[in-house]
Amino acid sequence: MKGFDVVVVGGGSSGCVVAGRLATEHPGARIALVEAGPPADAHPETLSASGYKTAFVNDALFWERYTTPQPNAGGQRIFAGTGHVLGGSGAVNGMVYTRGAREDYAEWPEGWRWDDVVPDFEALERRLRPRRRPPTRWTEACISAAVACGFERRDDLNDGRLSNAIGYEWMNYEGADRRSSYVAYVREPAPPNLTVYAEASVDRLVFDAQRRVESVALSTGESLRVDGEVVLCAGALETPKVLMLSGVGPEQALRAAGITPVLDAPAIGQNLHDHPNVPLFFACRKPVDCLQPQLYSFYRTRPGGPLPEGQSDTCYVFWPAPSAMKQALQRMLPGKLGLEGPGAARQALRAGVEGLFAVPGVNEGVQHLYGIVVILGKPHSRGSVRLKSRDPRMSAAVDPAYFSDPRDLETLVLGVRHARRLSRSAGLKGYGSVELQPAPLGVGVSDDAAIGRWVANNAITTFHFAGTCRMGHDANAPVDPHTLRVRGLANVRVADASVVPWTPVSAMNAPSMLVGHRAATAIGRTLA
Repeated sequence: MKGFDVVVVGGGSSGCVVAGRLATEHPGARIALVEAGPPADAHPETLSASGYKTAFVNDALFWERYTTPQPNAGGQRIFAGTGHVLGGSGAVNGMVYTRGAREDYAEWPEGWRWDDVVPDFEALERRLRPRRRPPTRWTEACISAAVACGFERRDDLNDGRLSNAIGYEWMNYEGADRRSSYVAYVREPAPPNLTVYAEASVDRLVFDAQRRVESVALSTGESLRVDGEVVLCAGALETPKVLMLSGVGPEQALRAAGITPVLDAPAIGQNLHDHPNVPLFFACRKPVDCLQPQLYSFYRTRPGGPLPEGQSDTCYVFWPAPSAMKQALQRMLPGKLGLEGPGAARQALRAGVEGLFAVPGVNEGVQHLYGIVVILGKPHSRGSVRLKSRDPRMSAAVDPAYFSDPRDLETLVLGVRHARRLSRSAGLKGYGSVELQPAPLGVGVSDDAAIGRWVANNAITTFHFAGTCRMGHDANAPVDPHTLRVRGLANVRVADASVVPWTPVSAMNAPSMLVGHRAATAIGRTLA
């Protein structure tokens, strides 16, 4: 059994930062990085700035995972696949790098406030080198439309001021290359003391009588001896699953699954939340001269409530259909039609979409199409991740409980109304936007009840899952915010989106890397 000082479970956005930093900064330490998915170099699209379109429909790069039926979202089982490759979701996403708002971090534990974390973000950015894409005629028209509707044009969306703001988002790319945390922290330095295990998921952590992990059992049949500690970076949907399979979680649920409890930790798997969204689509007279989603905007759509003054509660993403309309349909349509899992029906549907786009005129029509994606940025609804079986190969039951708190649906209804105002604003007048979805010209989907039904039936995930191993100073929080250690365990830390108590209003990729960066700093002190 090979031994390591640190075993990092999950080679995604945060895990690559943890493993890469520890190996580079502590050359005498033995570091292992375990990733369930394939090597990134076996899938070159994960290393390309434009490859996200191809990656999005490559089933090898996503966990095949759906939510439980969502009673408040039309009974849908919503595709919840996240990155399943070295680099994780950061290797297949749209490369958005947004820190979040100052107000977001006021909701995090003491020591994680905005002024505390800015130096960590700056250190990440020196390695990642994020940048913005140049303006186009259409993106400038969108900004003009937003400014006319109460948004403020901002030059930098990473300065913490996201109150009613619009601007060009920072993105993890350089030339034709994607700069994920895998590229910046693992692939480029390639530290010799880092051993990477790809296509090896973790079956369980093996504890001794003192609740110390002795070894990590892999799906390959191999076990890794833990001479120091384990860092769980498998993401908000897989990290709690690994813990529960290992006997750490709600005791009754563990026993019901046939697992002997190591530690009764009722909060493991709870507090799951996400950013649901709905896309509105518009046809226009002029072609959309943009091939990358690059505009992010934030707005306080629903006044009042528990959010602080100045905290935006929604995001509005102006989405150019020419960038990836075909791939979006190929990925999302099968799930919408109930074709879950790989198989002939899914492939036939995707081939049909491919054929449709080969019809003369279809691509030309898409050139005159754009979307406004309305994203719920500060969800109040909370769900859970629960085991369905002690079999590590079986997916957990993922229940984000979309719209279980009625305030979330009310906010998105107001967001749809605001998106319609944006499409009709003077800045986009020259494009002559005509609504196609929710309904042509809004006919039949105009009052709050009708908009609410449409939102519930058409909501999808933005893949920003968080919160299932919440960090906090209170005794009910399973993770200590100072060390990111799991309370009650001797040598296990969590360093991914699982620890985030309330997700930022923006994307989760940069905050996930932030958690990994801070974990590496804390662990490094023990290796020095």
